[in-house]
Amino acid sequence: MYRKLVAVYEGERLLGEAEFHQQNGDVLREEVREIRVSHYSPPSERCPPLAVLHTIKSTGICFKMESAPDAPLSVMHATCLRDNKAAVAFIGGTEIHLVAMHSRKYEGQSPCFWGFNVASSLYNSCLVMLNLRCLSIVFDLDETLIVANTMRSFEDRIDSLQRKINSESDPQRLSGMLAEVKRYQDDKNILRQYVETDQINENGKVTKSESEVVLALSDNHQTIVRPIIRLQDRNIILTRINPQIRDTSVLVRLRPAWEDLRSYLTARGRKRFEVFVCTMAERDYALE
Repeated sequence: MYRKLVAVYEGERLLGEAEFHQQNGDVLREEVREIRVSHYSPPSERCPPLAVLHTIKSTGICFKMESAPDAPLSVMHATCLRDNKAAVAFIGGTEIHLVAMHSRKYEGQSPCFWGFNVASSLYNSCLVMLNLRCLSIVFDLDETLIVANTMRSFEDRIDSLQRKINSESDPQRLSGMLAEVKRYQDDKNILRQYVETDQINENGKVTKSESEVVLALSDNHQTIVRPIIRLQDRNIILTRINPQIRDTSVLVRLRPAWEDLRSYLTARGRKRFEVFVCTMAERDYALE
């Protein structure tokens, strides 16, 4: 840990100098000669800035800085304390939140700030959740909420598992992989029937596709009609990305009990959760 004097600005206005104490938390990549405050975080109604930052940071304080009691920094310090907000600066492209603290020097009258290195926009997002006591939940779309396979991807998955089975010696793992291959083969058989006939036959029960209109979800989309089969009891949907091309047929498995979970998360009354779904895929795919 070391200390030195740094110049503190609010925009282009010099507020004076402060004693800078590097801490053992996040280490700044650049030597700090000045700190330039660009804006302030939103005022907090319930949760103090220090609590917010300790919630989102695991590495602790980046630095502390302190000036004499009569320094111009006193105005910024008092404003942050009064409005329950943090001053935001950028050091070498790193977003730093300055939290006004009560110093032990000069009977607590010395302006003191603790600096935290925070990812952009993370503070504001967390502040909203803590003030509203509303938790954000982010679900990954593929392999979490849904698993989608074409005929080709089924073949690739089965081939990959077969190779692993040929070299597996553990009986428990072998049993699990054989069961997984069986599931893929059953699903592939269902998808093949849909590709060839737009219907499926399971134990003599025939389920035919129904035409569903898919409205344009963005400027890049057009309204189209797809042949779709929904097997509600098995959480399976059979659809065709391009209705004119059968090779674009897809079997989609929904996460078991997803509807029940969604109903709970979005229940009426006091909002406890904010639900988001993310994917690395293209936006058009995600919307669809």
